[in-house]
Amino acid sequence: MWTYLARLILRRRNWNLGVILILTIFMAYKARQIGLSYEMTQMLPASDTTRVYYEKFKQIFGEDGSVIFIGIDDENIKNLDEFNDWYDLTSEIQNISGVEGVLSVTRLFNLIKNDSLYRFDIKPVIQRKPRTQAELDSLLNIAYGLPFYEGLLYNKETNFTMMAVTLDKEVLNTKQRVGMIYAIKDAGERFSEKHNTPIHFSGLPYIRTITAKKIESELLFFVGISLLIASTILMIFFRNWKMVATTMLIVIINVIWLMGFIVLFGYKITAVIGILPPLLIVIVVENSIFLLNKYHYEILRHGNKIKALTRVVMYIGNANLLTNATTATGFAAFIVTGNQVLIEFGTVASVSILSAYLMTLFLIPILFSFLPPPSVNHTVHLEQGLVRRIVERVVSIVQRHRRVIYIVTMLIVLAGIYGITLLKTTGNIVDDIPKKDRLYRDLVFFEKNIKGVMPLEFSIDTKKKRGVMQLATLQKIDQLQHVFEDYPELSKALSVVEVVKFAKQAFYGGNPERYDLPNNQERNFIFRYVPDMKTDQRTIINSFVDTSLQLARVTVQMANIGTKDIQRIKDDLTPRIDSIFPSEQYRVDMTGTSVVFLKGTNYLISNLIWSLFLATIVITILMSLLFSSFRMIMISMVPNLIPQIMTASMMGFLSISVKPSTILIFSISLGISVDNAIHFLSRYRLHLRLNKWEIKTSVINALRETGFSMIYSSSVLFFGFIIFTTSSFGGTEALGYLIAFTMLVALLCNLFVLPSLLLSLDKKITTRNFSEPYLEIFDEEIDIELDDLKVEIADVSELKKEI
Repeated sequence: MWTYLARLILRRRNWNLGVILILTIFMAYKARQIGLSYEMTQMLPASDTTRVYYEKFKQIFGEDGSVIFIGIDDENIKNLDEFNDWYDLTSEIQNISGVEGVLSVTRLFNLIKNDSLYRFDIKPVIQRKPRTQAELDSLLNIAYGLPFYEGLLYNKETNFTMMAVTLDKEVLNTKQRVGMIYAIKDAGERFSEKHNTPIHFSGLPYIRTITAKKIESELLFFVGISLLIASTILMIFFRNWKMVATTMLIVIINVIWLMGFIVLFGYKITAVIGILPPLLIVIVVENSIFLLNKYHYEILRHGNKIKALTRVVMYIGNANLLTNATTATGFAAFIVTGNQVLIEFGTVASVSILSAYLMTLFLIPILFSFLPPPSVNHTVHLEQGLVRRIVERVVSIVQRHRRVIYIVTMLIVLAGIYGITLLKTTGNIVDDIPKKDRLYRDLVFFEKNIKGVMPLEFSIDTKKKRGVMQLATLQKIDQLQHVFEDYPELSKALSVVEVVKFAKQAFYGGNPERYDLPNNQERNFIFRYVPDMKTDQRTIINSFVDTSLQLARVTVQMANIGTKDIQRIKDDLTPRIDSIFPSEQYRVDMTGTSVVFLKGTNYLISNLIWSLFLATIVITILMSLLFSSFRMIMISMVPNLIPQIMTASMMGFLSISVKPSTILIFSISLGISVDNAIHFLSRYRLHLRLNKWEIKTSVINALRETGFSMIYSSSVLFFGFIIFTTSSFGGTEALGYLIAFTMLVALLCNLFVLPSLLLSLDKKITTRNFSEPYLEIFDEEIDIELDDLKVEIADVSELKKEI
């Protein structure tokens, strides 16, 4: 098959190039349609009960994460000039397209009792900008006399004041949100600059938008730096600018195809998918290195370009197929997680990797058939130089110091097992943002002043219509809200209880001392003024109850705490809630973004562990196609499981938590790190045939031949991943140095441990079955009939001369 494929690639090279060119133009056209995702990551499948209930909750009460918070801590806010500018800022933001409403100290609403119509009129406290300081002081006294807003929009004991901007949910998940968010931010920054006071922004819509823009800028940066690093390493190794330029052309084509696949699958760029372009670059370069090293090796042996390129396809194409299949498997394992973002990531990555395999297999022989063969200067790295000396040193250590290798390996593994015991599992809703980043500092600012901005919701079902408005129910909700005060992570609660208290205050002429629940007699009078609940318009009361007055909503904001703390609060609250609300009369559910995140994180981690196990099994099965000996498969997996142990231990020692953004590292690194073992063992088996089953000679020859490619490809992978450490996202940064570390350990294991095991165990593992694979690799002694190989070139005489 491989002989036929080699002939097809080279004989029809012009036709093949034309097809690839047309498809690449099509992919480039589709890539222009790519967009960023602004939606919150859904970690739970649509059928999960927690997510189903959360979606139902949003249908009844609206979005729980559609508010931007803008805050300052400035004593001058009570001065006329700055207050009026805050008033103008509030009005400017209110007029921005996509903004549904703004609440601030300059735009508060009061309930006014209307005895003639038996209703409460909602009127702004400040109807125009105050003209004098005395007028402002009078208005502030009125505003500060409304306990409903205390602890939400201002703190009258400090200088903190805040603006809550509610956004249109229809705009939030579209590209238009970017312009809207930046318009709000720019307006706030102008206020900050004018009054020389820091201004702070937070809230899930703001955080997601700023994060998406960071992803976009980092994507371009990482693609550029990956191309630069890969081309530099190739130039150092091969010393041939034509070879480097050709390889980079192939890399760029593959990146275009990747972007095209994203659009064709109907996906968008997310924080996870954003790492794929630079990741694919290093994988394509790794593929190219194995092909190009074989090409150079063949040129050095016989100097025949066409014969060398044909053998590249025949002998490396098979092994590269398996290495790319194992790498794709590591990514495809994410498809079983049930998480939409990781499903998209795994699908695009696996398809792109297999596409990259075909692209390099076709384009390298085709493009290099047009170029002159490498000169002696370009192949000198195979006979001398630093890498040659390193390989020879490795061979010497493997032959003479295997006991030292085993002792060092055992000590490292034992240390690794201890490090694994230090691992902790956690995650935050707003995760992976560095503490030095403004996003994080602003988040801390709001946690300090209002305890947090992360939504936590409680739904109370009274199991009967109008049950919410019964005084007993209101008292129970009020009791629940007092329970929340015991938790420093939770902000002041808002519910229908606060609205009823507000109504009682209004009923008694705005007296702040009357801000509490009415008694039975007062309730009957006050509720005559409550507006009709049949309207679909969102009002001050139906934001907290459904139209039948059977369901009530209690909303609080929570600090950006980890999943363990969220679980602790949930477990502690559950019995206290049950003691307040008897189960036969009420049903209380905790929901909201925070609860969905908690359940999603636990779900995702368990599924990622399963996906890693599945990837290991599938990779083992794939290797069995090449190495039919079970013992050989087990031996080949040892040096590739050790890096996984070391990476996990590194996380333990460095206190890097196991969370969705770090656990996916293992499947990725396993799929990539096993490549070196596959290439080494395939060459080892080939040399067994050539050396008449002489195991020691075969091991050493295979190590010398593949050592170059292992070091070259691992260098590209190491530096290709290490660039992610410059990311502003903690998860991407951790992925960078953890996978780079894994690649380094995997290289050392495949250079030292794997050959040592083969030499030590000798014929105990190298059985005759090992030489009879299910997936055949051709003998070096098999030659091709060059007379049967016809290449479409204009100058046939040149080809004959070459042959």
